[in-house]
Amino acid sequence: MNRRQFLSLSTLTLAPRVGAATPIRKLSLGIGRQALVGAGHPDTAVWSYNGTVPGPELRFKQGERLRIEVENALPVETTVHWHGIRLPNAMDGVPGVTQKPISRGGRFLYEFDLPDAGTFWYHPHLGSPEQVARGLYGALIVEERNAPPVDRDVVWVLSDWRLDREARIVENFGNPMDASHAGRIGNTVTVNGAILESFSVRAGERIRLRLINASNARIYGLEFEGHEPQLIALDGHPLEPRASARLVLGPGMRADLMLDCKGNPGSAHRVIDTFYRQRAYELLKVEYGTQRASRTSFEPVPRLAANPISVPDLAKAERHRIVFGGGMMGRGGMMGGMPGRPGLFWTVNGNAVPEHAHQEVLLKLKHGASYVFELVNDTAWHHPIHLHGHVFRVLPGGHWTDSVLLDPDARAEIAFVADNPGDWMLHCHVLEHQATGMMALVRVA
Repeated sequence: MNRRQFLSLSTLTLAPRVGAATPIRKLSLGIGRQALVGAGHPDTAVWSYNGTVPGPELRFKQGERLRIEVENALPVETTVHWHGIRLPNAMDGVPGVTQKPISRGGRFLYEFDLPDAGTFWYHPHLGSPEQVARGLYGALIVEERNAPPVDRDVVWVLSDWRLDREARIVENFGNPMDASHAGRIGNTVTVNGAILESFSVRAGERIRLRLINASNARIYGLEFEGHEPQLIALDGHPLEPRASARLVLGPGMRADLMLDCKGNPGSAHRVIDTFYRQRAYELLKVEYGTQRASRTSFEPVPRLAANPISVPDLAKAERHRIVFGGGMMGRGGMMGGMPGRPGLFWTVNGNAVPEHAHQEVLLKLKHGASYVFELVNDTAWHHPIHLHGHVFRVLPGGHWTDSVLLDPDARAEIAFVADNPGDWMLHCHVLEHQATGMMALVRVA
């Protein structure tokens, strides 16, 4: 892979005082071109927010109110889903469930409070296998009221692209091979919208590094050679800082790392992705400048303040078993689709649901009650399972999150309080799996 200098994120600065009337900002969706591969290669036709891939980096303070007017200049309908945010159901961006699609030339105002600090992101929830693969995604950062001191707070939005030799996007979206197997995995990986050759640091820096997996299907297993980054949050929610020798992120998932730059001035260290062992590659190099170290010792990494999440009562929790099935090499999966359901390859409790079709509710949950879901992966493929509108704890005694990556033939238990009324999506975040059956609704009332 040829590595080139990356394109910086454009940023919307949103910093009114907490409690003040937040101004309305605008996101305009359109078609443009971007230098994904770099010098010596053609620009790539992309779909973008405000003319950039990723879209503008939106930063708020915890407790502020987000007000974003979305204008759709695409040739297709769309929505915006604010991934990981506990928000009112009407603002969740799921067409046919929480809102009508935003038509060509149409507008929609998203407005809601931000109860949790953390690293989140935004993307379409309509035709998402194509719209996300064409470049529609961006970072949404909610800063703590009292953030830990760092020298820099940096976001890496990770994505991959399926490009031909002329740097054009290969437009075989949703083809049966991808849909029934691992999903659309590209041949070009970018950081913040371009192939990133190096990430420049100074010896002695402490950097808060926020990672977002915005890929359709690629899972990342990142190793920082010569460094021992401390993992301080997953999917936006704090955990006890711990060394992360290899960080695994499924599609839609995020992680916050504290990277203490202890290398020697002038040195360079690889960041490699080893998740697919036969296809390991160098993502970029961490390159040290020649300046003298700004510090020679580091304070212990502090634990972030907890978000205000309701704790489930496990003794009284109602339990449900949810089985994810289908796919090639699985029971019932075949290249043409499920028997009698062409184009559908995956199931939730035996039911295959097309993307954005009218859906029956899988489970009806009582508002304020505690629940434990046993999530069972009865397939030969990985599935990052994501629940909208809520945060759950991975049992036993695990971290708070909104997604859990299920390995093939594996299971996990999650616990949460159903404290946000509405109809909420529960689905695999491999977007081709989501669109071809692996999605369901849970109702909280």
